[in-house]
Amino acid sequence: MKIAIGADSVGYPLKETIKKHLIDKKHQVEDFGVNSPRQDTPYYVTANTVAQGLINKQYDRAILFCGTGMGMAIIANKHPGIYAAVCESPLAAAKSRSINNANVLALGAFLLTDMVAKEMVDVWLKTEFTQGWDATIQEWLKNALTDIASFEDKQFS
Repeated sequence: MKIAIGADSVGYPLKETIKKHLIDKKHQVEDFGVNSPRQDTPYYVTANTVAQGLINKQYDRAILFCGTGMGMAIIANKHPGIYAAVCESPLAAAKSRSINNANVLALGAFLLTDMVAKEMVDVWLKTEFTQGWDATIQEWLKNALTDIASFEDKQFS
Protein backbone atom coordinates (compact mmCIF):
# COMPACT_ATOMS: atom_id res chain seq x y z
CA MET A 1 0.00 0.00 0.00
CA LYS A 2 1.21 3.52 -0.77
CA ILE A 3 0.96 5.67 2.36
CA ALA A 4 1.66 9.37 2.88
CA ILE A 5 2.75 10.44 6.36
CA GLY A 6 3.37 13.81 7.95
CA ALA A 7 3.85 15.41 11.33
CA ASP A 8 4.52 18.59 13.19
CA SER A 9 7.44 18.80 15.61
CA VAL A 10 5.43 17.29 18.48
CA GLY A 11 4.35 14.33 16.36
CA TYR A 12 7.81 13.79 14.86
CA PRO A 13 9.04 10.99 17.21
CA LEU A 14 5.85 8.95 16.78
CA LYS A 15 5.93 9.52 13.02
CA GLU A 16 9.47 8.15 12.87
CA THR A 17 8.44 5.04 14.83
CA ILE A 18 5.44 4.39 12.59
CA LYS A 19 7.44 5.15 9.43
CA LYS A 20 9.93 2.41 10.31
CA HIS A 21 7.06 0.07 11.21
CA LEU A 22 5.37 0.67 7.84
CA ILE A 23 8.58 0.18 5.88
CA ASP A 24 9.31 -3.04 7.81
CA LYS A 25 5.85 -4.24 6.72
CA LYS A 26 6.77 -3.48 3.07
CA HIS A 27 4.48 -0.50 2.55
CA GLN A 28 5.58 2.34 0.28
CA VAL A 29 5.90 5.42 2.45
CA GLU A 30 6.25 9.04 1.44
CA ASP A 31 7.24 11.29 4.33
CA PHE A 32 6.15 14.93 4.15
CA GLY A 33 8.04 15.85 7.30
CA VAL A 34 8.88 17.29 9.60
CA ASN A 35 12.36 15.84 9.47
CA SER A 36 13.51 16.83 12.93
CA PRO A 37 11.86 17.64 16.25
CA ARG A 38 13.12 21.21 15.84
CA GLN A 39 11.75 21.83 12.36
CA ASP A 40 9.05 24.48 12.50
CA THR A 41 6.65 23.54 9.69
CA PRO A 42 3.12 24.23 10.97
CA TYR A 43 0.76 21.26 11.26
CA TYR A 44 -1.71 22.88 8.87
CA VAL A 45 0.87 23.06 6.06
CA THR A 46 1.72 19.37 6.39
CA ALA A 47 -1.93 18.28 6.68
CA ASN A 48 -2.85 20.30 3.60
CA THR A 49 0.01 18.82 1.54
CA VAL A 50 -0.85 15.25 2.51
CA ALA A 51 -4.58 15.78 1.83
CA GLN A 52 -3.79 17.14 -1.64
CA GLY A 53 -1.77 14.00 -2.40
CA LEU A 54 -4.73 11.81 -1.46
CA ILE A 55 -7.13 13.92 -3.51
CA ASN A 56 -4.81 13.53 -6.50
CA LYS A 57 -4.78 9.74 -5.91
CA GLN A 58 -1.01 9.64 -5.38
CA TYR A 59 -1.52 7.60 -2.19
CA ASP A 60 -3.92 4.96 -0.95
CA ARG A 61 -4.11 6.32 2.59
CA ALA A 62 -2.37 8.75 4.92
CA ILE A 63 -1.33 9.00 8.55
CA LEU A 64 -0.83 12.34 10.29
CA PHE A 65 0.80 13.02 13.66
CA CYS A 66 0.63 15.96 16.05
CA GLY A 67 0.12 16.37 19.79
CA THR A 68 -3.51 15.22 19.84
CA GLY A 69 -4.19 14.37 16.17
CA MET A 70 -7.00 16.91 16.22
CA GLY A 71 -5.28 19.82 14.48
CA MET A 72 -4.13 17.61 11.63
CA ALA A 73 -7.61 16.06 11.25
CA ILE A 74 -9.35 19.44 11.24
CA ILE A 75 -7.20 20.71 8.38
CA ALA A 76 -7.28 17.45 6.40
CA ASN A 77 -11.08 17.31 6.68
CA LYS A 78 -11.41 20.69 4.98
CA HIS A 79 -10.71 18.90 1.67
CA PRO A 80 -13.38 17.07 -0.35
CA GLY A 81 -13.05 13.31 -0.25
CA ILE A 82 -10.81 13.35 2.80
CA TYR A 83 -12.11 11.53 5.85
CA ALA A 84 -9.61 11.99 8.67
CA ALA A 85 -10.31 10.28 11.97
CA VAL A 86 -8.60 10.98 15.27
CA CYS A 87 -8.28 7.62 16.99
CA GLU A 88 -6.98 6.67 20.41
CA SER A 89 -7.53 2.90 20.39
CA PRO A 90 -7.29 -0.02 17.95
CA LEU A 91 -11.08 -0.44 18.13
CA ALA A 92 -11.65 3.20 17.17
CA ALA A 93 -9.16 2.82 14.29
CA ALA A 94 -10.98 -0.27 12.99
CA LYS A 95 -14.39 1.39 13.26
CA SER A 96 -13.11 4.55 11.52
CA ARG A 97 -12.46 2.34 8.49
CA SER A 98 -15.40 -0.08 8.64
CA ILE A 99 -18.05 2.56 9.39
CA ASN A 100 -16.65 5.88 8.14
CA ASN A 101 -14.25 4.76 5.38
CA ALA A 102 -11.55 7.03 6.88
CA ASN A 103 -8.64 7.47 4.49
CA VAL A 104 -6.56 9.48 6.98
CA LEU A 105 -5.60 8.31 10.46
CA ALA A 106 -4.67 11.16 12.81
CA LEU A 107 -2.63 10.16 15.85
CA GLY A 108 -1.72 12.13 18.95
CA ALA A 109 1.82 11.80 20.24
CA PHE A 110 0.75 13.15 23.65
CA LEU A 111 -1.78 10.33 23.96
CA LEU A 112 -0.29 7.13 22.53
CA THR A 113 2.53 4.75 23.25
CA ASP A 114 4.52 3.44 20.31
CA MET A 115 3.13 -0.05 20.87
CA VAL A 116 -0.51 1.05 20.81
CA ALA A 117 0.10 3.30 17.80
CA LYS A 118 1.62 0.39 15.84
CA GLU A 119 -1.34 -1.82 16.70
CA MET A 120 -3.75 0.93 15.63
CA VAL A 121 -1.97 1.46 12.32
CA ASP A 122 -1.98 -2.28 11.58
CA VAL A 123 -5.68 -2.70 12.26
CA TRP A 124 -6.53 0.50 10.39
CA LEU A 125 -4.62 -0.62 7.29
CA LYS A 126 -6.15 -4.09 7.19
CA THR A 127 -9.76 -3.03 7.84
CA GLU A 128 -11.94 -2.35 4.81
CA PHE A 129 -15.07 -0.23 4.55
CA THR A 130 -18.17 -2.16 5.77
CA GLN A 131 -15.99 -5.07 6.99
CA GLY A 132 -17.60 -7.04 9.80
CA TRP A 133 -21.12 -5.76 9.29
CA ASP A 134 -24.12 -7.76 8.10
CA ALA A 135 -25.51 -7.15 4.62
CA THR A 136 -28.24 -4.74 5.74
CA ILE A 137 -25.80 -2.49 7.59
CA GLN A 138 -23.27 -2.73 4.75
CA GLU A 139 -25.89 -1.45 2.33
CA TRP A 140 -26.87 1.35 4.73
CA LEU A 141 -23.21 2.41 5.14
CA LYS A 142 -22.66 2.46 1.37
CA ASN A 143 -25.77 4.58 0.90
CA ALA A 144 -24.63 6.91 3.68
CA LEU A 145 -21.30 7.36 1.92
CA THR A 146 -23.14 8.35 -1.25
CA ASP A 147 -25.24 10.87 0.70
CA ILE A 148 -22.11 12.30 2.32
CA ALA A 149 -20.47 12.69 -1.10
CA SER A 150 -23.57 14.62 -2.21
CA PHE A 151 -23.21 16.97 0.78
CA GLU A 152 -19.56 17.47 -0.13
CA ASP A 153 -20.41 18.29 -3.74
CA LYS A 154 -22.80 21.02 -2.57
CA GLN A 155 -20.39 22.34 0.06
CA PHE A 156 -17.26 22.42 -2.11
CA SER A 157 -18.75 23.49 -5.44
